[in-house]
Amino acid sequence: MDLKFLQVAAAAPLSAATSRRSRPDEGHARSTPFPTLTFGAPDQWTWPAPPLAWQHVPPPANNVAQPCSIEIASGATVYGEMRDFDPVGGSLSFGSTASGESVSIAFSKFRRLTLTTPLRTLSQPLGIRVEQVPAAAHERGYTLHGNAQTPPMTGRTTGYVEAAAGLYLFEPVDDRAALQRVFVPRCAYSNCEFGLSASEIAATLWISTPQALLAAIERQERMPVLPIGQSLLALGLLTQGQLDRELAKPAGDRPLGESLVACGLISHADLHTAIAHKMGYPMVDLTRFPVDPLALSKVSKDIAARHHMLPLLIDRGRLIVAVDRPSRVAELRSLHTYVNTLIVPVLASEMQITAALDRLSRDVWSHHIVVRPSFV
Repeated sequence: MDLKFLQVAAAAPLSAATSRRSRPDEGHARSTPFPTLTFGAPDQWTWPAPPLAWQHVPPPANNVAQPCSIEIASGATVYGEMRDFDPVGGSLSFGSTASGESVSIAFSKFRRLTLTTPLRTLSQPLGIRVEQVPAAAHERGYTLHGNAQTPPMTGRTTGYVEAAAGLYLFEPVDDRAALQRVFVPRCAYSNCEFGLSASEIAATLWISTPQALLAAIERQERMPVLPIGQSLLALGLLTQGQLDRELAKPAGDRPLGESLVACGLISHADLHTAIAHKMGYPMVDLTRFPVDPLALSKVSKDIAARHHMLPLLIDRGRLIVAVDRPSRVAELRSLHTYVNTLIVPVLASEMQITAALDRLSRDVWSHHIVVRPSFV
């Protein structure tokens, strides 16, 4: 709807009412006219940002020339500059850096547009590690199917945004500290498929039933010690590509786990969790595991929150609890007298334990009174 029409329509009835109230024969004092409504210019369209928690250098404005490549229907690729992008009109302005001339290209004339200058992480002050793209949690493969005459488009993306004009993708580059922006017009694909991220693939392999957990605890002592890289993959803390690139580097004096911490791909807490996993500690998926209320009644929510652990079930006089890192095992030994039973730790992600503690403190713990030893 035209903004000028809205402005006139909104102001007209108010002006008429004002003129009626200010007639001298009605005995009313002259009132101040209602201000005319004005509308500012619409916000300029901007390219969608990656849908993940990652601080990056802001990209150029939409009308600033940016190096790009365009994949046309035949599969050939043309290189030049994107000088303007109009998702409403369904076209972009493209120019060759050699000739300097610009042409308008409709979205229906190409399959995929890639802005070849990647988004990069913000530089950090001296001594602070540069933030990495959270690839393990967000990077996944994609397949876009078109018509029968053209092969599907494939690749990997760290998040995506689907809009009326088409699909915006964010493809990781080699160093995994930057993302290339990709646009696929709506008319270039009929449906899209996205795979699982490394963390999602790992979660499907984590234990989700009491029977499987008890069996894993029995196997724990007989489990072989895994390489640290395989444990990081199993926990969803690294992608296979990240691990392969790190292993391809010349061997140094620093162990693999410490090298991954030094370059910012994992944290020290991640490394400690992976060490526990490689030693055979079972990994539990708390989003699917049915927590036993009787186990919760053995420990107060304050004690559980203080030690960041979640009681899961009771088996043959043992209290099975989930912790996020093995260093908490020593802390749990001090609870033996309090709960009057043997505590057996297993692993779960820190985020899942936090969410479960918050949920259960409101839904379950509020209805339980923990029985304390007589000497307390």
